[in-house]
Amino acid sequence: MKQRFYDYICDLQDRITTALEAEDGKAAFREDLWERPGGGGGRTRVLESGAVFEKGGVNVSAVHGALPESMRNYFGVNQADFYACGISLVIHPVNPMVPTVHANWRYFEMYDAAGNIAQQWFGGGQDLTPYYLFEEDAEHFHQICKAACDRHGSELYPKFKAECDSYFHNAHRGEARGIGGLFFDRLRPDDSRSETDWYEFVTEIGDSFLEAYLPIVQRRKDMAYGESERTWQEIRRGRYVEFNLVHDKGTLFGLKTQGRIESILMSLPPKVQWAYDHQPAAGSPEEKLLEVLKNPRGWV
Repeated sequence: MKQRFYDYICDLQDRITTALEAEDGKAAFREDLWERPGGGGGRTRVLESGAVFEKGGVNVSAVHGALPESMRNYFGVNQADFYACGISLVIHPVNPMVPTVHANWRYFEMYDAAGNIAQQWFGGGQDLTPYYLFEEDAEHFHQICKAACDRHGSELYPKFKAECDSYFHNAHRGEARGIGGLFFDRLRPDDSRSETDWYEFVTEIGDSFLEAYLPIVQRRKDMAYGESERTWQEIRRGRYVEFNLVHDKGTLFGLKTQGRIESILMSLPPKVQWAYDHQPAAGSPEEKLLEVLKNPRGWV
């Protein structure tokens, strides 16, 4: 399974970076191949200073070795070896009317002393972080997520949508990071679903990503904006940074397993502001966004 999923994410990385380069029309992804001292490595691709995308990263990694002490404590195990592979992406647009998007899909194995698989699971999801709220964009993104989930069970979308709203939440701010999407973790084989069933579900979500995001980019990338909209975008990017550095499990896992820092932190936007006690004007589009972030909604 680990080889099957690794082959899938390498192909998905190729498909996504090709489509994003074509949409941007100016910038190309730079590729870095890297090795992890403890075992494994990855293929990082980063695009910067594009016509449509200010910064974007689409990374594949496959790492293995002894589970660090901090992670053994987290999982409640003694000495153990692990394998983890996944694809992670974050795209930060130039135009504030285009939302930032994040997605990742991953597979994890942990082994007992004899080298047998003791635990295995899939995780991942995709979520949208707009700076200005266009309800039809939120509805489109969530409808694609729901359609992909529904092909594997009608109970999956509401469950993983709720988990996304709960996970991508800046508790210290009392607001969501964005308008959500899907989040799922530790999808294990059991009597109801096999390892292959979960593989097919996760890859279905991965295959849906471009359909969920690119139509929104195409609708918004040429809209007019000014300095005030750009300032708001950079303030909201600050909230994005706060989540990634304080709460995000993927970032923490990468740091605690001695991952490659440049690849782990490629998710951070290039230009950010932290304005003291910034409050949007009453009745403004900015306030409209904040209302939704403080009170997550259903979009389908």
